Amino acid sequence: MRPTLRFAAGCVNEPSVEAAARPMTTPALQKADSMSSVADNIALMKSRSLALLLESEMERMIMAGEIAPGDRINENQLALRFGTSRGPIREALRALEAGGLVELRPNRGVFVRRLSIEEACDIYAVRAALFGLAGRLCAARLGRAEVADLKRQVAAMEKAAKSKDFDAYYPLNLQLHEFIVDHSGNPVLASHYRDLVKLLHLFRARSLVQGGGLAISNGEHRDMVDAIAAGDGERAHQSHFDHVMRARERLMSAVRDLPAASEHKKATR
Repeated sequence: MRPTLRFAAGCVNEPSVEAAARPMTTPALQKADSMSSVADNIALMKSRSLALLLESEMERMIMAGEIAPGDRINENQLALRFGTSRGPIREALRALEAGGLVELRPNRGVFVRRLSIEEACDIYAVRAALFGLAGRLCAARLGRAEVADLKRQVAAMEKAAKSKDFDAYYPLNLQLHEFIVDHSGNPVLASHYRDLVKLLHLFRARSLVQGGGLAISNGEHRDMVDAIAAGDGERAHQSHFDHVMRARERLMSAVRDLPAASEHKKATR
């Protein structure tokens, strides 16, 4: 007789009920699943990258005045312009809404935000506090090379101010301010400052900047740079803070004068 083979419990090499119920995974299936996952990730990355590019371009359009405060944003026109679907356009608009540049009005659509005078005043006050801190930090850390760069920028603005060339002065002004916040050594400060500047673009109008205001503003720039060059943190803080608050007063004064100027223009037609 042939011997009977006996196995201890749990040692039988037969598939269990649970194992039999599990689907078989072969190397080919695992490879297919992996390729599908990679493809999904690539598609997601492309979608996010496209939305970021669209957000950047639409922000540029708003900053340049191509889409003015109060204007309704036409998603279909933008999709045609950029050659994309409306999905990435909407994703970009949601990001712009989170940044405060646009607002969603129920049953009406998405509009470029229009700031009130009160909102602009509040933003200027916070911006002044941040810029004052940036000045103090720069006074403690900038060397001769950076100070020399600041003085060259102020000299270039002086030339533009004397000729009352706002188109030349304005970008130099932004450049000087960005240089200061970038060299403060505090990236959080710089990020929040830039966000506030973007919001103020929704309020400021080029026509509100008076020719004489350029020379006054640049005189304040000289005081700021002198304080930084001297390493005087307290003076740098105060001059930077005052510069923004005086800019607010100049702008508010120009806004208050608009109705009277408009009536005068009508009367002289």
